[in-house]
Amino acid sequence: MGPWASLNLGDHVGDAQAAVAVNRRRFAAALGVRPVFLRQVHGSGVVHVTPDTPDGVEADACWTDHPGVACTVMVADCLPILLAPDDGQSVAAVHAGWRGLAGQGGRGVLEALCEHWPAARDAARRQTICAWIGAAIGQQAFEVGPEVVRAFVSVCPSDADAFTPSPNRSDRWLANLPLLARRRLQRLGFGRVSGHDGSRAWCTASDASRFFSHRRDAAVLGGSGRQAAAIWLA
Repeated sequence: MGPWASLNLGDHVGDAQAAVAVNRRRFAAALGVRPVFLRQVHGSGVVHVTPDTPDGVEADACWTDHPGVACTVMVADCLPILLAPDDGQSVAAVHAGWRGLAGQGGRGVLEALCEHWPAARDAARRQTICAWIGAAIGQQAFEVGPEVVRAFVSVCPSDADAFTPSPNRSDRWLANLPLLARRRLQRLGFGRVSGHDGSRAWCTASDASRFFSHRRDAAVLGGSGRQAAAIWLA
């Protein structure tokens, strides 16, 4: 009911735990493997997922080289980023809101993943990794304050064009989060980036029939559910 009316997978958003458990079983059945759900905190923690990894480990990125488990991130406006190298030996998933993407001093969740995931430690190998950016809030719906602009532009001044003045308030900007992620991936050397292109069709806040959106739903419904993106080894 309400903000959790359809297949909410988040167990931290006020929904009935029994309903979330049923939804997660449905999700696992659709995948055919066990999704490992993280406790996401908009940080840069990375965990190596194995068959013994329980749900609820605090991290915002994960990778696995084990079949039978899926790297899973929950989102409701933040970016899900799924990654797979061409050797088929491992995969990774990232939850990237603006805080996790920007990080501290230019080291965010993507930089942390490159440090911890063996497949991405070598910058030259990153050219062979496919990175897919999933549905997330689009620029037309993502109004932010000056602290968000500073977090990115202080590290890379050319990212200033990912922000346009808000038509609603003179001290606010509209942030193109998918573009910021795409550029961050490219600067790290990932050569095969696809998915969210900034168009309205990819915007979670613009399509209530397909996506949960915290920015859209919280003010009206008091909260929002969570959808998930997952990647696993066959």
